[in-house]
Amino acid sequence: MDSVRISVALNSDVQKEQERLEYALESGTELCHSTFFKRKLKKIKKDKDMNLMDKINETAQFLKDKGITAPEFGLILGSGLGELAGEIENAVSIDYAGIPNWGRSTVVGHAGKLVYGDLAGRKVLALQGRFHFYEGNPMEVVTFPVRVMKALGCEGVIVTNAAGGIGYGPGTLMAISDHINLTGQNPLIGANLDEFGPRFPDMSDAYTKAYREKAHAVAEKLGIELKEGVYLGVTGPTYETPAEIRAFQTLGASAVGMSTVPEVIVAAHSGLKVLGISAITNFAAGFQSELNHEEVVEVTERIKENFKGLVKAILAEL
Repeated sequence: MDSVRISVALNSDVQKEQERLEYALESGTELCHSTFFKRKLKKIKKDKDMNLMDKINETAQFLKDKGITAPEFGLILGSGLGELAGEIENAVSIDYAGIPNWGRSTVVGHAGKLVYGDLAGRKVLALQGRFHFYEGNPMEVVTFPVRVMKALGCEGVIVTNAAGGIGYGPGTLMAISDHINLTGQNPLIGANLDEFGPRFPDMSDAYTKAYREKAHAVAEKLGIELKEGVYLGVTGPTYETPAEIRAFQTLGASAVGMSTVPEVIVAAHSGLKVLGISAITNFAAGFQSELNHEEVVEVTERIKENFKGLVKAILAEL
């Protein structure tokens, strides 16, 4: 099912729920005239009537009112890597549940908090947990935080993930040089947001070369091995088959994962510079006997200190 059909299905569900609520109100039952019931109907009508630009502006204003006024860089912290947000000083922390139009993170290793403050001398806005397509989120929700980061004034984003290794083994940190989109989705399908970027954005330098060069220089100075390669994006939630991994290897992929690609497409469309870093947490299918999420969290726990030190040092140099 492509993103257009998913969007239609979701809109249809909202329409059906609204019709049920309106019918119940007309029926005159006491429950239906409760404050909770009326608020729910009002929220459904509001969500239906607001377009994407309205939602972005509403959320950006909400965050500004909370003191999130001048972020320079956005940080998207993947599975097991959210601990870095705990080192942000002068922090403003907001639960995802309290942010209008925001999604929910349901995966182990994703805390579900937005944290703003100072890190390595820069103002950052960090996502402790991202939204995945496989959780049932439409692409608009998956990529919404990137739009808001741009609206708040970010100049760049550092996108991280836990990934399966095709060219590299567990424990490797890999700077993403490019990606292959095999999700079957594109978050830019639908009406173009002209305020953010063109209808047909160039993806030639989606992972900003100058950022990668800076990352390699910093890693060398710190004595941290930082590889480089191509990230291949799939939807999940199943891990890949050995046959799929052999095909991905032929295509030139160095790592495979279930995130990052949609966010980077929107970042490129929005004119944001991007540094992508994959933490290789396991060999992809066919290179080891079994795959599980527990191993992902375990390996990120082992490499998190190098990861945190590297990201902070890179931020200081950007």
